[in-house]
Amino acid sequence: MNAPDASTGPAAPGRIVLLTTTHRVAPGLLSWPAWQVLHEADQVLCTDPAHPQLPYLREAGVTVEAAAPTAQELVDACAGGRTVVVVASGEGDPALTDGLARLAGSGRVQMPDLELLPASYDLPGARLLDLVQVMDRIRRECPWSSQQTHKGLAKYGIEEAYELVEAIEDGDRTELREELGDVLLQVVFHARIAAEDPDDTGEPFDIDDVAGTIVAKLIHRHPHVFGEDTAQTPEEVKAHWLRTKAEEKRRDSVTEGVPLGQPGLALAAKLASRVRTAGLDVPLPQGRGLGYDLLALAVRAEAEGIDPEAALRAAGRAYRDAILAVETGETGEKRQQGQRERD
Repeated sequence: MNAPDASTGPAAPGRIVLLTTTHRVAPGLLSWPAWQVLHEADQVLCTDPAHPQLPYLREAGVTVEAAAPTAQELVDACAGGRTVVVVASGEGDPALTDGLARLAGSGRVQMPDLELLPASYDLPGARLLDLVQVMDRIRRECPWSSQQTHKGLAKYGIEEAYELVEAIEDGDRTELREELGDVLLQVVFHARIAAEDPDDTGEPFDIDDVAGTIVAKLIHRHPHVFGEDTAQTPEEVKAHWLRTKAEEKRRDSVTEGVPLGQPGLALAAKLASRVRTAGLDVPLPQGRGLGYDLLALAVRAEAEGIDPEAALRAAGRAYRDAILAVETGETGEKRQQGQRERD
């Protein structure tokens, strides 16, 4: 990299433009200001010869030099009022930027104008791409993760779902964010396993297929948003949802699709909800024992708009607090008694 001869007179400071891009957007999709400065620059440098933007910049007619200048060399290259663009690496070239900061702080160098120009930005949801990439690598290189199966991971999905519910009920937003991430990990993990399809007889699928399926379902079940139907109230929205869902599933019984392995109170409430929504008159089975009593309570709770599982969890929390109160009181009494004995 050669600096211009500035011996004929005082050199103008020039301009350094640090051009940053995101790896989460397809290379070449740069902003118009970025393309302008790239075409107008006197020199374009890139410290990473394998930078994904290089082929696209050169295809667009931008001459890019693969070079790793020092801060002083970069300042010298701007002499005479020249504009030098540095296409930053993914790590941001901290050695170069730190060197420029030291030169500027020294007061001994006439510094060029320094500008940070983001050439591309992350779109909403772009960090999900990072999660997919990290999961791919973990699946390949981690001895534990590489051996996991859908069945082996099933218990973790249940645990993470319960922890998410607990964070919601506690009103802890920090915990909620973490637990949502744990649930999302389960989705990405299962999709990564399904992409390999090592044992299953079905066709493999990946996270894009999972996302595509739910996108199509959401659009179809929201004709009042994506179609010509209208809905002004939550009740009308729910009616739309149930109608389109029924058309999709074409079930012979309202019990189809109700997982029998879910907690008992939730199972009873779900069946009661299906019966009520379908307008069926189904008498409760008559039997003796606690199970039938709990069934009747769950059905009554659902009819009153109460989630019996949530209600029982709330009561359980109150019971836990009562236990802690007793334990704390007993501990305090024991401490006091021990102190009296020592005295």
